[in-house]
Amino acid sequence: MRINRRSLLQLSSAGVCSLCLPQWALASAPRQTHGLSAFGDLAQLTDFKNFAYVNPDAPKGGTLVLQINSTSGNQNFETFDTFNIFNLVGNGAAGMEMCFDSLMTGSSDEPDSVYGLVAQAVEVSPDNLTYRFLLRKEARFHDATRLTASDVAFSLNILKTKAHPNYRSILEDMVSAEAESEDVITVVLAPTRSRDLHLAIAAMPIFSSAYWKDKNFEETSKEQPLGSGPYKLGSFEQGRFVEFQRVTDYWADRLPVNVGQNNFDKIRYEYYRERQVAFEAFKSGLITFHEENTSRIWATGYDFPAFSDGKVKKEILPNGLPASRQGWYFNTRRDKFSNPRVREAIGLVFDFEWTNKNIMYSAYKRTTSFFDGTDMKAMSKPSAEELVLLEPFRGKIPDEVFNEPFLPPVSDGSGADRSLFQRADEMLRAAGCVRQAGLLKLPDGKPFEIEFLDSSNSLQPHTQPFLQNLKKIGIKAESRIVDPAQYQARTKSFDFDIVSLNLSGSLTPGDELKLSYGSKSAVTEGGRNLGGIRSEAVDALVEIIAHAKTRDELNVAARALDRVLRAGRYWIPMWYRAETWLAYWDEFARPRTSPKFGTGAPSTWWYDKEKAKRIGRS
Repeated sequence: MRINRRSLLQLSSAGVCSLCLPQWALASAPRQTHGLSAFGDLAQLTDFKNFAYVNPDAPKGGTLVLQINSTSGNQNFETFDTFNIFNLVGNGAAGMEMCFDSLMTGSSDEPDSVYGLVAQAVEVSPDNLTYRFLLRKEARFHDATRLTASDVAFSLNILKTKAHPNYRSILEDMVSAEAESEDVITVVLAPTRSRDLHLAIAAMPIFSSAYWKDKNFEETSKEQPLGSGPYKLGSFEQGRFVEFQRVTDYWADRLPVNVGQNNFDKIRYEYYRERQVAFEAFKSGLITFHEENTSRIWATGYDFPAFSDGKVKKEILPNGLPASRQGWYFNTRRDKFSNPRVREAIGLVFDFEWTNKNIMYSAYKRTTSFFDGTDMKAMSKPSAEELVLLEPFRGKIPDEVFNEPFLPPVSDGSGADRSLFQRADEMLRAAGCVRQAGLLKLPDGKPFEIEFLDSSNSLQPHTQPFLQNLKKIGIKAESRIVDPAQYQARTKSFDFDIVSLNLSGSLTPGDELKLSYGSKSAVTEGGRNLGGIRSEAVDALVEIIAHAKTRDELNVAARALDRVLRAGRYWIPMWYRAETWLAYWDEFARPRTSPKFGTGAPSTWWYDKEKAKRIGRS
C-alpha cells in the first residue's frame, strides 16, 4: 500500500542518554531511521530535500474547487453532516484529513515507504516490536499549542478503542502507545503483528488531547476540530460545500515531505447528488478540477464553449497504480445467495461486451481478478509455491482453485447471449431453483427477487440492461436508489441484496485485506466486507499476505488468495481503466515530473496567475 494521510477506513536525532533508554535498547541497540517501509527499502536518503515529482518553488495562492473522489472512515460521496470522519456515526465531510498531521507520510514514487513528518526519526527494536518515534519540537496545532507525545498516544489509543471499525481492526495488534517524554512516543506491537502495522501507525491522524478532553469522540460534531495539518476548516454549508484554508504559518511547510505541495490558498469541495449536475457546474466554472469517470461524458460531453475556446483542458494521464476492485457484491449472508452456483449464474447474464461498446465507448477492460494490473494476479495453474499454501484447504475450497483461475464469460456482444442464458438457467436449476409460469422460485418456494441498492443513479445505464436480462431468466430484479443517509445506514447494517463497490487496488496489500474480505469484518457493523465473505482459507491467506517478508512471498500468497476469491463467485466483476481522465480549467500548472504511482494531481499542482488572466479568470 502507498501510505499517506488519505490511505486509511494516507534526520536529526534527539539526544537521549543511555540511562533513559528502555530495557530493550540496553540489551541490544536499536536502529534509527528517517523512514519506514514494508520490506526495508527506502529510496530517499536522510538528507533529501524534496520528492522528485514536486516543484520545490511552486507558488502559493488561488483556489481549487472539486468533488470528493475517494472516501475513508464514515465519509460519503454525496453529503456530510459531521466533521469527525474517524468514527462510525454520521456522514463525514470531504477533505478533513488535510487538517491532521501524522507521524510520517508517504512518497508517490514508492509503493510502501513513509518519511518523517511530526516524527523526525524512529528507533526500531531488533525484534521489530517496539518503535520509539522521536518528535520534532517545533510541531504545533493550529492554536499554536505544542504537539507532544501525549497527543500521539491519545490519538492512537482512541483510534484503537472508539474509532470507525476499520481503524480499530488495523490497530488490534498495537499493544500500547505511551508518551515516554514530551518528544518521544513508544509504541509496542504484539508478536502476531502484521508486516505493515508500523506503517499504518505512522500514518494515523494526530488529535489534540486537550481539545477532546471534554468531548465525546463517538458522536457527530459540526464544530471545527483542532488539527495541525496544512489546512484548517473554513466556511461550509451542510451537505452542499465545505471549504478549507491553507494555514499560512503551517509549522511543517518546509519539511522535505511537504515541499512543493499544499499550494492552494483554498480548497473547496462541492457536493452534488447527480453526476450530470456536477458536470454542468464544471462547465460553468463553479468546479475547476474534475476527475472524469463517465465514459459517455468523456467521449461526447466536451463540446461546450469553454472547452472549444481552450479555457478547459482534458488529459489522459497514466497512474501506475493497480486496477481498482469494482463490482456488484452479493450479500452472501442472505440464503438466496449462499450457493456459489447461483451467484455465478446471475453473473453470466451481465453482458460486459455489449455494455462496454454501447455505453462506455469501448474505453474499459473487464475486471477478471482481485489484483488486475499487478504481478499478484493468478494466471494459469497454481505454481508449486502456491500449492504449498493451498493444499491444507483441499476439500474445503472449490476444486477449481487447483486448476485454471475462474474468468467471467465473454459474450457474443448482442446484449442477450442465448448460450449464456441457457448456462445460467441450467446452473439455477442444478441449485434447486424451479421455474413456474416464467418466474424463478428459490428452493424454499419463494420467488427469486433481487434488489440492487445504490445512492446514485450514475450506474443506471449499466444496471438496467443487466436487470432486463435477469428478468428474462425469471428473476424479478429491481434497482432502488435511496438517499445517502439511508444508504449509509443500510450498508452499515448489511441490509441489502447487491451493492456496487469500488475498492482501490494496492501495490503492497496487507492488513486492509482483512477489512475487505476477512471473516471478522463480515460480522462487524460498518465493516467493509459487504459481501459477507467468511472463509477459513481466505482468512489464512490474508494473514500470510500481511506477514510476508519479501515481495516474492507477497506475490505468491496474493495469487493464491486471488484464486480462492475468484472461485467463491462473491461478486460480479465490472471494469477498469489503466489511466486517469482529468479535466480542468486552464488556470493551473504542474511539475514536469510525474510520480511513479499516481498522477500527482492536484496535490502537487498550483494556481498560475498568468494562465488565469489569459482565460479571464484572474
